[in-house]
Amino acid sequence: MLIPEPREDASDSARNERRKRAPKSDNLFSVEHRVMAADRARMNGHRGGILWFTGLSGSGKSTLAVELERMLFAKGCQVFLLDGDNVRQGLNADLGFSPQDRSENIRRVGEVAALFAEAGMIVVSAFISPYRADRDRVRAAHPAHFHEVHINAPLEVCEARDTKGLYRKARAGKISEFTGVSAPYEAPQAPELVIPTAEWPLARCVAELAAYVERKLALPLCARQLAPVRRAAEA
Repeated sequence: MLIPEPREDASDSARNERRKRAPKSDNLFSVEHRVMAADRARMNGHRGGILWFTGLSGSGKSTLAVELERMLFAKGCQVFLLDGDNVRQGLNADLGFSPQDRSENIRRVGEVAALFAEAGMIVVSAFISPYRADRDRVRAAHPAHFHEVHINAPLEVCEARDTKGLYRKARAGKISEFTGVSAPYEAPQAPELVIPTAEWPLARCVAELAAYVERKLALPLCARQLAPVRRAAEA
């Protein structure tokens, strides 16, 4: 099973934005790994990848991400969850919710997720990531790893759930630039997978996600036999 080829319609603007963020120093030299991606995949039984969950607050991103991480880990996968609230308490604690800060939030998370994926892990990334251009930028920078998953629930359903009480605060004017209320959400146009959480029970949602991982990232059993690793002197 092969990793999906990069989409041909990945935006040129996203690639150009990637080039703009070239290192400020000219005195940097890339270090080549002696452990190849194929070796990591054979060791783990799966390829590295980024499952990018996007959707409104209350759509079920974190709930599904936590359950999927638990299920994949129980199956022996190397998997890690990156959640928006968690990341904003550390790496991105200096960012707010202006359009510029939201874009930088997603850029940083995209780079971190790509490092995990290059290390052979399955990354479950749960972020509202409201702007299509920001998600396209991550895809264009890491096309071999990126899988966009729309956790789809209508605004009225998410607002009725309001598990964190954020919609009530936003409607009362206590939270500015809140996605779906006072800030836009741009739904994916052609995601790899759509999970309609207003229509499906939790068990089916998780099962569909796990089945997608099996189809797209798992190695066939015949390919999971460890190939001998060459010694440095033989390389």
